[in-house]
Amino acid sequence: MHRIKANGANIPCIGLGTWTLSGGACRDLVANALDVGYRHIDTAASYGNEREVGAGIRASSVARNEIFVTTKVWYTDLHAGDFRRSAEASLERLGLDHVDLLLIHWPSRTIALAETIDALNAARENGLTRHIGVSNFPTSLLVEAIRLSRVPLAVNQVEYHPMLDQTKLLGACRAEGMAMVSYCPLQRGRALLDRQEVVAAARRYGKTPAQVVLRWHVQQDGVGAIPRTSRRERLAENLDIFDFALSDDEMNAISALRRANDRICDFHFAPEWDPV
Repeated sequence: MHRIKANGANIPCIGLGTWTLSGGACRDLVANALDVGYRHIDTAASYGNEREVGAGIRASSVARNEIFVTTKVWYTDLHAGDFRRSAEASLERLGLDHVDLLLIHWPSRTIALAETIDALNAARENGLTRHIGVSNFPTSLLVEAIRLSRVPLAVNQVEYHPMLDQTKLLGACRAEGMAMVSYCPLQRGRALLDRQEVVAAARRYGKTPAQVVLRWHVQQDGVGAIPRTSRRERLAENLDIFDFALSDDEMNAISALRRANDRICDFHFAPEWDPV
């Protein structure tokens, strides 16, 4: 499994996103993913599936120390006491004594970032997680979070796909030695997979459009992706992207789609995004 080194973290660059997965299907998909080669599993308190994710980890044949587990604290639980309780509850549901990466899921508009970053650092110092980071932080908030943290942050997990311009944010992550991990990396199967720039490359390499887009992600320095699927047959397909490389022209053509600036996840509690 190809990995990203980011401020001490060694992150498998393709992981399984588990948002919306639930029940036995979630448990089985996590176990299947690990058995076909995944080593990075992403969940969150707000997903309501940490128990099933933990059961899937235990049901697999892969040792715990080979698996990179990420979970997240929801934006309403960012006061110090709430933060610790949320992290501890996540561990209880997962059946783990620590996670590999703990993230602030979304920044809060009302809770001081200094208090939350202090709580995030405390979670690491208390052994609840090996590494810490943030999610959905635009550049200005990321810079402030980095300044406030007692240790380097490993990851900013954000929506990223060829139809959304994250150039500024990616540059900020790279400048600080952080990884940028892409959720919705396939634009949830919307117009992206029908674009000629993607389809032509897929034909050239005998790959699917989804594989081409995932290759576009991991071929960028410091970028990983956590595609979500509910279909077992997609698991191996999403990993089978390391036997070809896109040309510079193909990378540039796919990257040029960012002018669409099509953001999927933009909620009432979202921060002010980077201008493009």
